[in-house]
Amino acid sequence: MIPNSIAYKKAFDLAVEIVKVYKNLTEDRKEFVMSKQLLKAGTSIGANLAEANGAISQADFSAKISISYKESLETKYWLDLLNTTHFLEQTLYDKLYQKADELSKILFSILKKTRIKQ
Repeated sequence: MIPNSIAYKKAFDLAVEIVKVYKNLTEDRKEFVMSKQLLKAGTSIGANLAEANGAISQADFSAKISISYKESLETKYWLDLLNTTHFLEQTLYDKLYQKADELSKILFSILKKTRIKQ
């Protein structure tokens, strides 16, 4: 996993958008709990991919990819909850959820390949 990989780029792009949503939710909507959880999960995906880049073994790499994958699933959960409770507009939710879902699929594919090699 290198910083210019597709997964890393998509994770970074999603993290930037999540930070903007967090800022809007806290400043304009005064929502602090769910938005903080979304911020943590949504930015953790790329952070764990960055750590995977420095993995010292195949097992370490696979573990970091696994964490990134789980964080992508958690991000989708918080997006669902924020949408259902009407804190996110449907179009914004659709856009972010699609990005998080695509990233989840990419990460799961990488995870399957790394687990098969072990």
